[in-house]
Amino acid sequence: MRATLLSIVLMFGAFVAIGSTPAAAQTTASVQQSYRLGAGDKVHVNIFGQPDLSGDFVVDSTGSVQLPLIGQVRALGLSAKEFEAEVSKSLRDGEYLKDPRVSVEVTNYRPFYIMGEVNKPGEYPYVNDMSVLNAVALAGGFTFRADDGSVYIRRHGESKETRYPADQTTKVVPGDIIRVGERFF
Repeated sequence: MRATLLSIVLMFGAFVAIGSTPAAAQTTASVQQSYRLGAGDKVHVNIFGQPDLSGDFVVDSTGSVQLPLIGQVRALGLSAKEFEAEVSKSLRDGEYLKDPRVSVEVTNYRPFYIMGEVNKPGEYPYVNDMSVLNAVALAGGFTFRADDGSVYIRRHGESKETRYPADQTTKVVPGDIIRVGERFF
C-alpha cells in the first residue's frame, strides 16, 4: 500500500514537472532571444574608424538615443541589430558617412523589480541569464511567509501577471516585475 501511494505521488510529480517546465523554459528562452531596447538601457555604439562618434549612450525616457552629428535616433522596441541598422541609415541619409560600419552592444540592461514576500524588496540590476532564484537571493531570500513554490511575473509591456515556478528554469529579463506571494497554511 505504502509503495503504491509513493509511486502515485512520484508519477504525479513527474507529470506536473513534464507538463509545466518545458513551457516556462520555452517562454523565457524566446523572451531573451528577442530582447528589445527600452528606457534605461545603456548601449555602446561603435562606428568603425570614427572614435569621435563612438561611445556609451543611454536610451532616454522617450526611447531615443542622442548621438553625435545625427541627433536623436529611436531605439525603443528595437533589437540591437535593428538599432545598428537605424544608426547606419541615419549616418548615410545625412551624408555624414558613405558606408558606415556600426556595431551596438547592450552594456547595462534596465533593472528588474521584486516585491512581496522577500526580505529586501526593491529595484535590482539585471545580470545575464538570471533566474528567479537568483533574483530572490539578491532580494535577501524568501520571508517565512513566502510561497517558495511559485512567483508572479509581469513582463515589460504586459498588463497582467503570469504565474511561474520559483526555480532555475524561470528566467528573469530586464524590466520584469516579480511578485512573491504569501503561502496559505
